[in-house]
Amino acid sequence: MHEFDRDPEGVTRVRAPSPSPLTLDGTNTYVVGRWVVDPGPADDGHVAAVRAAAREGVEALVLTHGHGDHADAAPSFDVPVLKPGDGEEAGPFRAIATPGHSPDSVSLIWDERVCFTGDTVLGTGSVFIAPGEGSLSAYLESLRRLRALPLEVLCPGHGPYVWDPAAKLDEYIEHRLDRERRLLEALDAGLRTQDELLDSAWSDAPAELRYFAGLSLASHLEKLEEEGRLPEGVKRNQPPGGR
Repeated sequence: MHEFDRDPEGVTRVRAPSPSPLTLDGTNTYVVGRWVVDPGPADDGHVAAVRAAAREGVEALVLTHGHGDHADAAPSFDVPVLKPGDGEEAGPFRAIATPGHSPDSVSLIWDERVCFTGDTVLGTGSVFIAPGEGSLSAYLESLRRLRALPLEVLCPGHGPYVWDPAAKLDEYIEHRLDRERRLLEALDAGLRTQDELLDSAWSDAPAELRYFAGLSLASHLEKLEEEGRLPEGVKRNQPPGGR
């Protein structure tokens, strides 16, 4: 393990064996004392590893959001499952509403310096915002809300720890705004079909991720429409539901 990916003091990470283009090298479950953040997918081996990491036992589970790769293992622990709302406390954690990836997403603050972000921030790469379920407008506001906090480390739902939260959040915000600028330039040039817009504004997307780039495009178009900035004649494919 690289030094930058060390566990913060008082936190133990247990990574579920569920790699994919969206989950990176798997879903991160975190143990803080007798509390577990995001128990992960329903995998017997992962549940056993979490129990082993929680040496004093598990008192309760806290969820950052309800997606299955973060929450499906909850029934295996037979303890209370908490989903706090904005400003609410759950054991040692304080919840901050950070919708965008999903409407119910929260980030959990512990010890005023450690933030468990779920899928609001990943250790590497960008976050998947599905049109319909997700909201790009809400997501940008959530990133700005986290950016205003004096955090020391982000504990993401996937990928390594982030030890420079301000830089990562600035990078995330700029990435989304830059993508929007590129999309607006393509629209101003008269491009109107999904393939044209993807080829122009998502030209850097690998072929195997083009499907997800199309979903990201749909989220950006949805945001522009909400803001009254979407030109007429854009041909939008019907997007599937998010995960």
